[in-house]
Amino acid sequence: MWSCVKDFFTYETTKSVVVKSWTIGVINRVVQLLIITYFIGWVFLYEKAYQVRDTAIESSVMTKVKGFGIYNDKVMDVADYVTPTQGASVFCIITKMITTENQVQGYCPETEKKYTCTHDSNCTKHLNKPGSYGILTGKCVPFNATIKMCEIKGWCPAEIDTIKTTPMMEVENFTIFIKNSIRFPTFNYTKGNFLSTITNDYIKKCNFDMINNTYCPIFRVGDVVRYARQNFTKLADKGGVIGIKIGWICDLDKSDDQCNPSYSFTRLDAMSQKNSVSPGYNFRFAKYYKMENGTDYRTLVKAYAIRFDVLVNGNAGKFNMIPTLINMVAAFTSVGVGTVLCDIILLNFLKGAEQYKAKKFEEVSDTPLDSQSNGFYRSQLSLRHNETIMRSSDSGAFSIEHYS
Repeated sequence: MWSCVKDFFTYETTKSVVVKSWTIGVINRVVQLLIITYFIGWVFLYEKAYQVRDTAIESSVMTKVKGFGIYNDKVMDVADYVTPTQGASVFCIITKMITTENQVQGYCPETEKKYTCTHDSNCTKHLNKPGSYGILTGKCVPFNATIKMCEIKGWCPAEIDTIKTTPMMEVENFTIFIKNSIRFPTFNYTKGNFLSTITNDYIKKCNFDMINNTYCPIFRVGDVVRYARQNFTKLADKGGVIGIKIGWICDLDKSDDQCNPSYSFTRLDAMSQKNSVSPGYNFRFAKYYKMENGTDYRTLVKAYAIRFDVLVNGNAGKFNMIPTLINMVAAFTSVGVGTVLCDIILLNFLKGAEQYKAKKFEEVSDTPLDSQSNGFYRSQLSLRHNETIMRSSDSGAFSIEHYS
């Protein structure tokens, strides 16, 4: 117990031992060089660790779609095929529709094959379960001259969504106008995707491309789909979700002209392409009307669409003394890793490890030491052991030299 207490109340201090060995010297300098190169090249130059960064980007997006198409011999404009109409960051361009007109509230047969019946008992098993297009009554009624179906109460006639239709292929040449404004609150810095070099004449003529018009805010739908590596014909037939990503990576230590957006494109619902249960993207909406006698009726539309999600991300950095000092201290501290590595090699793997241990680790008690013959400590000590000369001076530094 007493020995544990004595061991606890001890003090350790460093002692310098100079090892004149080519092997250890090269390892030490190489490790130091690698650490310094890492901090200068990666931490300071690439990661810009001398900057404070703002990742809480604030953004607003406004969109407009332009173009005319023909669907079922009708000319379609923006009000017909874009939803929602407010020009938000998420919008759909309808490419294909299945329309069920003049629906009114009443009783009618279901249209899905699983509700085929021959008598009422085939339909009663579906009671208390939701039907496809209405509430089941439990009755078996004629669908046509040869087939009977279970009856529903709801909007009639029920929708038949297995009709094959051709997509509106003119959508490929429609254009999307995107207006994006961003702000980095930490620096109170604002910017938009309309660069100072953009003019009205340029806007009227330009279309975005990856080489010549990288900052044009007008995007052709076919180009966006192609940049996302998708087939437009398949996408228009089944629908899908395309992401338009706007990235803002700004170094505010440079001029304002250097802070510009970058655009990229991707298919966000890529997994739906591998799923045969519910491929693509579609939704339903209705247009409601009223007859002269006050009866409500509607036109139901099942729409297949390409949905566009405009996603904005980014960060900005600016020089600040605090992260600079923190990373400089970390760099200088990390240089000491070379010393630790060299100590491990010296103590365990090289010849003369025992002599190094003897000089590196020394225990001194607080009891009076016997003085030398003249009553004073000798200022110079020279030991020779197996052709290894070890010298010590009053500074506390030992020099270990290896001779052949």
